[in-house]
Amino acid sequence: MVKKSLFQLHWFFGITAGLVLALMGITGAIWSFQDELLRLVNPDVLKVEVRQEGVLPPAELVRRIENEQGDKVAMLWVDVRNDNAARVFFTPPPGERRGLMRYADPYTGKLQGDVAGQGFFDLMLRLHRFLAMGDTGRQITGACTLMLIFFCLSGLYLRWPRKVLNWRTWLTLDWAKKGRAFNWDLHAVAGTWCLLFYLLFALTGLFWSYEWYREGLNKLLADQPAAGQQHKRGEGRGRPGGVPAKDSKPLVVDYDAIWTSLQAAAGPGLVTYNLRLPPAGGQPATLFYLLDSAEHERAFNTLTLDPANGQVSKHDRYTDKSFKAQLLASVYALHVGSYFGLTGRIIVSIASLTMPLFFITGWLLYLDRRRKKRQVRAARSGLVASNGSDKGWLVGFASQSGFAEQLAWQSAGQLQAAGLPVQVRPLAELTENDLNRAERAVFVVSTFGDGEAPDSARGFERKVLGQPWALDNLNYALLALGDRQYPHFCGFARRLQAWLAERGATSAFASVEVDSADPAALQQWQQHLAQLTGSKPPATWKAPEFANWTLVSRALMNPGSQGSAVYLLGLKPEQPERWDAGDLVEILPRNSPDSLDLFLRGLGLDGNAPVEVEGLQETLVQALGSRQLPKNRGHLVGLHAQALVDALIPLAAREYSIASIASDGVLELIVRQECHPDGSLGLGSGWLTEHLALGNSVSLRLRRNSGFHLPAPTTPMILIGNGTGIAGLRSLLKGRITASEQRNWLLFGERNQAHDYLCGDELERWLRSGDLAQLDLAFSRDQAHKVYVQDRLREQASDLRRWLDEGASIYICGSLQGMASGVDEVLNEVLGAAEVERLIERGRYRRDVY
Repeated sequence: MVKKSLFQLHWFFGITAGLVLALMGITGAIWSFQDELLRLVNPDVLKVEVRQEGVLPPAELVRRIENEQGDKVAMLWVDVRNDNAARVFFTPPPGERRGLMRYADPYTGKLQGDVAGQGFFDLMLRLHRFLAMGDTGRQITGACTLMLIFFCLSGLYLRWPRKVLNWRTWLTLDWAKKGRAFNWDLHAVAGTWCLLFYLLFALTGLFWSYEWYREGLNKLLADQPAAGQQHKRGEGRGRPGGVPAKDSKPLVVDYDAIWTSLQAAAGPGLVTYNLRLPPAGGQPATLFYLLDSAEHERAFNTLTLDPANGQVSKHDRYTDKSFKAQLLASVYALHVGSYFGLTGRIIVSIASLTMPLFFITGWLLYLDRRRKKRQVRAARSGLVASNGSDKGWLVGFASQSGFAEQLAWQSAGQLQAAGLPVQVRPLAELTENDLNRAERAVFVVSTFGDGEAPDSARGFERKVLGQPWALDNLNYALLALGDRQYPHFCGFARRLQAWLAERGATSAFASVEVDSADPAALQQWQQHLAQLTGSKPPATWKAPEFANWTLVSRALMNPGSQGSAVYLLGLKPEQPERWDAGDLVEILPRNSPDSLDLFLRGLGLDGNAPVEVEGLQETLVQALGSRQLPKNRGHLVGLHAQALVDALIPLAAREYSIASIASDGVLELIVRQECHPDGSLGLGSGWLTEHLALGNSVSLRLRRNSGFHLPAPTTPMILIGNGTGIAGLRSLLKGRITASEQRNWLLFGERNQAHDYLCGDELERWLRSGDLAQLDLAFSRDQAHKVYVQDRLREQASDLRRWLDEGASIYICGSLQGMASGVDEVLNEVLGAAEVERLIERGRYRRDVY
């Protein structure tokens, strides 16, 4: 809760105060190099010839300057050894705080010309301190500086990694990341690099923003109140001149006496002096001077003296101060980095110039979150929320791969289009009260494997089916999804129907069973719903169309492996497409040219003969490429080309887990070659990994797999898989990293680490960066006793319990036989069968297995 609240405040303040801080960062960096930039642009004005006889004494220098300007000097800043022009401030006009500033040659007393660009730097300072808005702007910049401290501390807390001592986690940027993941990484890593500098900016910058802060620093750091007050006047408000009182004495200045006192105090090490005269007589003057042994360019010693006779009343030496008082006297030097020399100034300026980076990346991350929220709303926009009235329709679904959920929402949309109120609920959430109150219900349920309930509905079957509920008032319709290659086709749906009948519920029409998304069965379902509502049947639901995707890359992932070759494939669509981490693809493979030539031998047919397939003209070879080729061709001999094509069954689509996320810009698959005993390759894997040439296209369609999507934000995630099951887990990890979620634990198994460590470099990089909190590997052939991923899980039983206690969800991707069943056995052993069922019911144990 604390972390979530801090996150909300962090981004809210960031997108509001971030622009002001970005402006302050840029203007501050420019201002800090004002002298160097002005000297570069105005060399004739700001550079003077160094003369052997040295600079003029103050008395002669001031006399010449005042004679030429015709005005009284109020402040004099002279470098006595180098070629810098002296800065001279004249007495300000009545009512003004600051007088005219000119540059003069300290060796001759001659006033220099006007300085180009001075107005620009004055504007930079006003923007930096006041946003050029006076006191109102000062309050805004002060508040934003306080927010900068909050950003630093909250950002540090929000990105605190589990491996806190791993410097790579803190300071290295993964340039391979893209989109949101890269923006977050840049925001976090660059923020870590700049953290100390931003705290330095803020803690020193507040000195000029708030009187209470300045007084607090003086009380905390000054050696004594007087020293603190003097520092405050010198560093914080040290402007020359002022408005003298009406009855004040005239100002008398003995420059020779002041010069004598300065030489006596400074000795031969004098480098710079800055004389600030009071506005009237009877008040002390302040003389700051810098020695060649000074620790930094602002390590001034201070003389407080009577300007009429040069008598020193107080002498504050920088080296005599305690360390904390030295820090107080060096607030400006710390703020601009000159406390650490030229290198410090450059580093601090670079850090200051990066301030807009955090405003920009913060906004990009914020807009990305807004976009995703809009997409979620758009997905539900076609369905108006039901008020839960008794006259509404209840649509319950149980889905393993997401197809049943999709059909449930489409069914709800058809009902609502007829003017009926609808609410859509997962079957696992339904209670006796829900079913009694609904009166009319639609159930869209799939069967997982050979007659099993989907993972999300296992709790419903265990707790609800068999309950003696009275459902005499319930009228329902059932759409059952399954696969006839399993003996217990639509087994779960049939058990649900039998229970509903036992409890007195009546069926509006015979249940519709759908084999592998059969479009004819889906159309029949639509027609039945239309008859129930008295509406016109809508356009037939169609599965997403297959589109042409180009194979842009193919790389062998396990050279030298004892097992079959595994390839990483990259595919790009003709038009941009989006998918979620955990989704699947269906690909229509084609027969290889060699298999087509072998099939046509002896049939007496020309491969170029024209045929028609679904209204399109193709050659016989092209058409046979998408058909199942039987090994026994006896019944096909004598058929002409078109009859041959019509007699053959189209190839079924092959399903693969997506191994990338949409922001990667390419859809990636990890495919293992299936090798038959005769040495030939499996149809789908052979087509993708060998026969399909780079640059050619493949028919592909995306398939939503909502049952394997990412859990809620901040939920720890345990990912378990083997072999090419790393594909689905990799997409989930990429999605988590993009969302800046680092509580990820991967357990992965394969044959040999030297050859079969799929995505190994990537996983190790995520481990170093902290995006992967824990990685456990099981390479079964690397030791005499075979070790599998379920064995690693058993070894980490204590960590498993701890992660689950912290709310973790478990995701499994890979082979059903061996790995998935072994993991299930370990979970039951470590947690108990009841706890495993509870995890399944709550959606915290999800499987994408094959």
